[in-house]
Amino acid sequence: MSLADGMRGRVGERRFHYRRGLMSTFGVAVLCILGGCGDGSTGFRPLYGSAALGGAATQEKLATVDVAPIPGRVGQRIRNELIFQTTGGGKPATPQYRMDIAIRESVISTLVMVNGNAGGQIYSIEASYNLIRLSDKSVVASGKSYGRASFDRVTSIFANVEARQNAENRAAESVGEELRTRLLAILSTTA
Repeated sequence: MSLADGMRGRVGERRFHYRRGLMSTFGVAVLCILGGCGDGSTGFRPLYGSAALGGAATQEKLATVDVAPIPGRVGQRIRNELIFQTTGGGKPATPQYRMDIAIRESVISTLVMVNGNAGGQIYSIEASYNLIRLSDKSVVASGKSYGRASFDRVTSIFANVEARQNAENRAAESVGEELRTRLLAILSTTA
């Protein structure tokens, strides 16, 4: 392949990405027009802005969710992350909802050497949740959230333990942030 052929390929690739970006922008504009984004009655609503959600500010609505205890160190990490993100470290409001979470953890070995030792591992969490309205004990929403974090394995046992705990903490934080986003979406549509 000559230098000119390589340049033509790169220019063609840039044109392709430019056209794809242009089409994506056009698609979003069409969806916005069809969905009524500008009229305020339907369409997109800000989750993090100062807009009211059912008569209460976002943070006040989140503070009405009680997060049930989750067994294990990682479960406690997820619960603490959610409590901090829903109350902001302040006093929780009178609970109107309870969030029950069950987690399943797994570790997958990667870069396995001939002698059977793994050069790296991936720590995974699967968190199944139910959001329960306390007034009538009905399940408002349920689903699953996933978190993954990789870490390297070395010859030092202490370093391996620390690396795994760090991966567990990162995965738990990721799950906590995703669950908070899901809570915001659910509570913005729930009365």
